[in-house]
Amino acid sequence: MDGKRILMLIGEYSEEYEIFVFQQAMEAVGHAVDIICPETVRGTRVTTSVHDFAPGIMTWTEHKGHGVEVTVDFDDCSTDDYDAVYIAGGRGPEYIRTYDRVREIVREFHQAGKPVFSICHGLQVLIAVPEVIAGKRVSGLFTVEPEVALTDAIYVKIGPKDALRDGNLVTAEGWTALAAFIRECLAVLGTEIVHHPIEG
Repeated sequence: MDGKRILMLIGEYSEEYEIFVFQQAMEAVGHAVDIICPETVRGTRVTTSVHDFAPGIMTWTEHKGHGVEVTVDFDDCSTDDYDAVYIAGGRGPEYIRTYDRVREIVREFHQAGKPVFSICHGLQVLIAVPEVIAGKRVSGLFTVEPEVALTDAIYVKIGPKDALRDGNLVTAEGWTALAAFIRECLAVLGTEIVHHPIEG
């Protein structure tokens, strides 16, 4: 099987783990991942964040992460060049969903019947294009549940280490679910991993 091409949507302070772990896992099995961010061009370095939960704090903490390099000019990106789209979580989705072109990109993948992957707050971008999730079961960080209630989608609490697949849509609550999330994404992409005995 030939590797697939995946387009990753990020913004400033998108979640570092959800960018780097996803990208490297996909590339490790032969897929290609391009990263775009509104108002950037290839080679731009975008700041990421690391979110965590701490005892006694009702919400999450945020720490500055590593910079990630954008690989394609945002204005020149064509969805025809890709087989799937992935929206990383963190703080980025809250504002990148306000860009018309970001919503158009997601809509174009949906209309073409191509896979759509979203984790954590990435669900906020899908909520901004409600036809993508209409009638679907979705998951994301618990703070996004009230927004899902305003759409025709159904929010499902699946827990911090599981992923949810509904057709070619894959969602999960956050970075602690990356292993399960990546497995579901690979299944949708038609990627089969076969283990062979180690020969000494």
